[in-house]
Amino acid sequence: MIIDGSRKQDRAIELVLAYYAAFNRGDRDGMLVLLADDVVHDLNQGPRETGRNAFATFLTRMDACYREQLRDIVVMASPDGDRAAAEYVVHGEYLRDDEGLPPANGQGYVLPGGAFFEIRHERIARVSNYYNLQDWIAQVSRG
Repeated sequence: MIIDGSRKQDRAIELVLAYYAAFNRGDRDGMLVLLADDVVHDLNQGPRETGRNAFATFLTRMDACYREQLRDIVVMASPDGDRAAAEYVVHGEYLRDDEGLPPANGQGYVLPGGAFFEIRHERIARVSNYYNLQDWIAQVSRG
């Protein structure tokens, strides 16, 4: 497939890849600008949050507790560009205790994960993240 940006499917893939590139750069403002104002964020095994401000608060908490890079990112999108999915491998370090989780002391972890996206008006309108929390807990508990 040649991505030339002229198809909605190509633009959806480019949008999600831009989102993850901003994540890996630590560019939180770069991530937020790609989101719809009323973005819906489904946290893995957690509540649904709505709005760009709630997402920004989530990112602040994540940055305090974790240092992560996503690798081996694969993105797929529907032909109409309204939905996308990504699979990746998280390479991370658990820096500071996160509520309800084991104590942090800089433990490393490597964890496959994925996300589903809804795209509206060339912005991310929903992101639903998934990973195996029990695997993560086992890894940081050994460390």
